[in-house]
Amino acid sequence: MVKEFEHTDYWALILGGSSGLGLASAQKLAQHGMNICIVHRNRKAELPAINKEFEKIKTQNVEFLSFNFDALNEEKRRQIILTLSEKLGKNGKIRTLIHSIAKGNLKPMISGDKPILKNDDFHLTIEAMAISLYDWAQLVLDNSLFAADTRIISFTSEGNSKAWRNYAAVSAAKSALEAITRNLALEFAPFGIRANCIQAGVTDTSSFRKIPGSDQIKDFSLKRNPFKRLTKPQDVADVVYLLCKDEAAWINGSIIPVNGGEHIV
Repeated sequence: MVKEFEHTDYWALILGGSSGLGLASAQKLAQHGMNICIVHRNRKAELPAINKEFEKIKTQNVEFLSFNFDALNEEKRRQIILTLSEKLGKNGKIRTLIHSIAKGNLKPMISGDKPILKNDDFHLTIEAMAISLYDWAQLVLDNSLFAADTRIISFTSEGNSKAWRNYAAVSAAKSALEAITRNLALEFAPFGIRANCIQAGVTDTSSFRKIPGSDQIKDFSLKRNPFKRLTKPQDVADVVYLLCKDEAAWINGSIIPVNGGEHIV
C-alpha cells in the first residue's frame, strides 16, 4: 500500500470519529500515513470497544490523539486546539478536517402520544450538525494550523432534499451544512482550503439505526440501489481518501454522492 502521507507531518482532525463514517475515515487515512486526531463524545461503558478500534489505528505507525470531549463546547474546543498545536510542533499541519458529528433530534412534527419537535430541537440539531463545522474551521484557521492545501470534508445525506418522517431537524441541519460548506469553499479558498460534502448513501451505522423507520428506509434503498446493497462506511472512507490526495485539489464546493448510484433511481 502506498503511504503518500507518511513523513509529511500531515494530520486529520476528525470530529465524531469513534464510529461510523468518521472512524472508517480515520482508519483509511492512517493506512496511508496520515496522523490522526479524533474528537468524540461517548459514555464510559462504550470506551473499551472504541479504544480497541483506536488501537488498530495506532498499529499503522502514525501519531494518534483522541479526546472524549464535547466538540460543541467552546472551552473544550480551545483546549483541544492548544494540545494539538503543541503536538504538531513547528512542522505539523492539519491537512484534513472531517466533520462527522451526529447529534440531532429525531422527533416527529405531529404525534398524538409522543413529544413533538420544538424550536429548541431545531437549534440544537443545526448547531451540532452544521454550525459547529464553521466554529472548528474558523478556530483552526485562526491558530494557523491548516496546511497550505487543506481539505475540509463533511457528511450529508439524501435527507437534504427529501422529506423523511421524524427527520425534519436533521434535514434542516444537512441543508445548512451544505450551505456552510459552499461558503467555506469560497471564502477560505485564498488560504488554500478546499471544502466539500459527501452525500453518503444509506449506511447501516448506529446513528442511522436511531432514525424511526430506519428498517423501511433500508429496505427501500436495497431495492433501488443499482448494486442492491447498502453503502458501507468503507465506501465513504475511500472517497474521503481520494479527496485528500493531491490530484483532488481542483474539487471544491461540491456535494458528491457516494452511494453506488442510489440517487439516480
